[in-house]
Amino acid sequence: MARLLRNLLLFTVRVTLKIRVLGFWALVYSYCAFYTCIVLLKLLWSIIITPLKTFQWVIRENAPACLNDTSLGTHCYVRIKESGLRFHYVAAGERGKPLMLFLHGFPEFWFSWRHQLREFKSEFRVVAVDMRGYGESDVPAGREHYRLDYLVTDVKDIVEYLGYNRCFLVGHDWGGMIAWLFAIHYPEMVNKLIVLNCPHPTVFTDYTLHHPSQLMKSSYFFFFQLPRFPEFMFTVNDFKAIKYLFTSQTTGIGRKGCRLTSEDMEAYMYVFSQPGALTGPLNYYRNAFSFLPLKQQEVKSPVLLLWGERDAFLEQEMAEISRLYIKNHFRLNIISGASHWLQQDQPDIVNTLIWTFLKEGESRKNYRN
Repeated sequence: MARLLRNLLLFTVRVTLKIRVLGFWALVYSYCAFYTCIVLLKLLWSIIITPLKTFQWVIRENAPACLNDTSLGTHCYVRIKESGLRFHYVAAGERGKPLMLFLHGFPEFWFSWRHQLREFKSEFRVVAVDMRGYGESDVPAGREHYRLDYLVTDVKDIVEYLGYNRCFLVGHDWGGMIAWLFAIHYPEMVNKLIVLNCPHPTVFTDYTLHHPSQLMKSSYFFFFQLPRFPEFMFTVNDFKAIKYLFTSQTTGIGRKGCRLTSEDMEAYMYVFSQPGALTGPLNYYRNAFSFLPLKQQEVKSPVLLLWGERDAFLEQEMAEISRLYIKNHFRLNIISGASHWLQQDQPDIVNTLIWTFLKEGESRKNYRN
């Protein structure tokens, strides 16, 4: 009788788990269909209003001068033997100084860290990477090559191939997500962790599933699950969506921020207008649900979390909740009036807060591995 009850209990638990999994994926694909309908309506409206411009876009053949600004550093490449991938990065500061590694978000590339490359090269070997699938780094075909465990391993390989065993890790948006995961899985390789506008991964998933307002703000996650169509939508009206993200009143850098110059914007157009340049970045989203749930969650490194108050994509409450998973010193700074694009929006404030965090508990000169 006891064995029968135990088997019945196990059966009930398994069925419950399967129902929850099915319910989760039903939500994902239902929301994907809903958001796709909205996008199709926007596309139809664009065709009605500007039929000629809608399907016109230009592949930029010449890189703007700002991408070759020598004050930002030197363009370098590293090929990882294990994965076979070649990564492009821009580096400045003396070799042998402590490594500060920058991981960008979407839709960005190494250039989003230009203000920080100039600022921290005096005391660090600063390296801003084009992550897997972005810019001049290799773009492996197939969404399966963009699983989060691969992206985390990329960071480990890059640090080691640069000749280091530890780094000060800085990440924004998707780069922030990967930085969190790297610090969780390789705590011995992170001196200090600095994240901009990205909550702890567990906080993001739990909070989104329980707060409809954040679910709405994350609706693009579901739309990006579709093959090819999201890439096409980004090309409409000569990549208007990318321009909108950085410049609109809703999602872009505000009037008081350090707004992108026309040359800065052209740098983004140059990178993302190249054939196939959007598929790799969008494959990050197509694998976003592959790491759920996290088996390891604790972050053992000191953490600085910087948050733009006007973030249009992520609710501020998640920043506060993230402290629950930090088993070391945690500092949270909310920057008033700043957008999601924090390190470009308010570079002076961001740089000052990073310096303050780096100096806590040690002198500015004492960063050696």
